[in-house]
Amino acid sequence: MLVSAYDVDAILKPWKGGRVDRKLLASALAKYVAGVVLMGLLLFVPAGTLGWWRGWLLMAVLFVPMFVAGLVMMAKAPDLLRKRLDAREQEAEQRTVLALSALMFVGAFVLTGLGHRFDWPTFPSWVSWAGAVVFLLAYALYAEVLRENEYLSRTVEVQQRQRVIDTGLYGVVRHPMYAATLLLFMCMPVVLGSPFACVVMLAYVPIIAKRIRNEEQVLERELAGYKAYERRVRWRLVPRLW
Repeated sequence: MLVSAYDVDAILKPWKGGRVDRKLLASALAKYVAGVVLMGLLLFVPAGTLGWWRGWLLMAVLFVPMFVAGLVMMAKAPDLLRKRLDAREQEAEQRTVLALSALMFVGAFVLTGLGHRFDWPTFPSWVSWAGAVVFLLAYALYAEVLRENEYLSRTVEVQQRQRVIDTGLYGVVRHPMYAATLLLFMCMPVVLGSPFACVVMLAYVPIIAKRIRNEEQVLERELAGYKAYERRVRWRLVPRLW
């Protein structure tokens, strides 16, 4: 799904020609493997078993597209990948947001694993599969945002020669990447079948609202044309809602 917008030969060409940034590749692989291991621990240790199909379903829909997207970015946009791997947040308020997000994820995943171990109520199987489909659609939306905005990074910052992006999804809402992550994160407990974790994940709404408000303060102060963009595109996250 995420590769369809790219020519496969163009993606593989840098790998065949040996022009891949080996340092960037090593960093990306290390963080990818660390993410897989950490997620596995958070899910399967509380569950007390590896025989949990919902846990493996989430691992699959999360990490398989992520691996493919990483290959695409390595070949087509290594600078963007490098920025995405740089998670050193400079804004103090954003460090608080990241800490709250980490607590939310740990709580939700551990709670879900415990729910499987102790046979707490779960959604029907078809709900988990439907959640996986929506998750992949949200992943495709996230990939489109990455394609549209070359300035995206994991930190709140204004980069050198950065300009306002106001076309495509950015002509609909000011923060389409956060809209995609909201959908992704709310789908995770659905895939895992846990109504209790869904409640925990609702904490992401005020968390992301806090991040957006702080980010817009930075952009209004440091990015030329952003205030005019805010007047043109009224909605931050969800059209006609906020």
